[in-house]
Amino acid sequence: MTNKNQSCGVGQDSMPSMTCLIHVLEAWFGVEHLEDYWNFANYLLWVFTPLLLLILPYFTIFLLYLTIVFLHIYKRKNMLKEAYSHNLWDGARKTVATLWDGHAAVWHGYEVHGMEKIPEEGPALIIFYHGAFPIDFYYFMAKIFIHKGRTCRVVADHFVFKIPGFSLLLDVFCAIRGPREKCVEILQSGHLLAISPGGVREALMSDETYNIVWGNRKGFAQVAIDAKVPIIPMFTQNIREGFRSLGGTRLFRWLYEKFRYPFAPMYGGFPVKLRTYLGDPIPYDPKITAEELAEKTKDALQALIDKHQRIPGNIMGALLERFHNKQKINQKTL
Repeated sequence: MTNKNQSCGVGQDSMPSMTCLIHVLEAWFGVEHLEDYWNFANYLLWVFTPLLLLILPYFTIFLLYLTIVFLHIYKRKNMLKEAYSHNLWDGARKTVATLWDGHAAVWHGYEVHGMEKIPEEGPALIIFYHGAFPIDFYYFMAKIFIHKGRTCRVVADHFVFKIPGFSLLLDVFCAIRGPREKCVEILQSGHLLAISPGGVREALMSDETYNIVWGNRKGFAQVAIDAKVPIIPMFTQNIREGFRSLGGTRLFRWLYEKFRYPFAPMYGGFPVKLRTYLGDPIPYDPKITAEELAEKTKDALQALIDKHQRIPGNIMGALLERFHNKQKINQKTL
């Protein structure tokens, strides 16, 4: 209860500013017991906030399934046209890309810096840092399709192909399991291909310090050498603040190493500012070894992280970036 001798003025007997505001609103609107309603709303917020943080990541998964449902409907609607058209899925891809691009703009104010480094035609290998949930790559694929008219193939972890209902989505958006020979073939055919050398292990075991978790992986470098294509490093600012994982704890590390499946829960879905940065292409060099190229690519990716990411990452800071722009004027943004 509020002491009736207190006032909204300044002094020892003044009441808290929020209480004072509530009394002013009660007098203004002619509503009684507004403070009780306010306290009840605060209680509900305290109770349901943890639940909301757990639900938001799975809302994104729901959006993926909504995409799959749309693709199934589209497939049935155009079944008779399939025999006469080699571009059956172009309309579906464009619709889905527009959907995800809209989600990116509204929820994350998503931007891509350096899109001009993606060739208008011809192959390139894109190497990216893997967040706890790679929503930035979905957004990036949508941007490429909308602005370049190109699809970007991607190497996905084996467990993704075992998720019920995902097979159509993976087929339409050209995800592959990633044998080295298949990757080389795709690049030699003139396509874009994306690989995250850290993969699921990086998603689970990296954290707000944005450490690159590649181990000794260099297969991607051998793919670039064999296909004679440039490598383009890619990093998304604040991706670890949008979604976080408990995969770094001892239990979930053990579960992943034992079963090779990401059992670790995620939380987040925060509407933080996301900016994807594309580094300068690393050109094909016939004299370089796979080990040297892998190290060179890792250094280029680390340089993007050092330049564009606050370490350690901070969720509140990433949220506040939605309200101000720190970019240089000469950077090209999409």
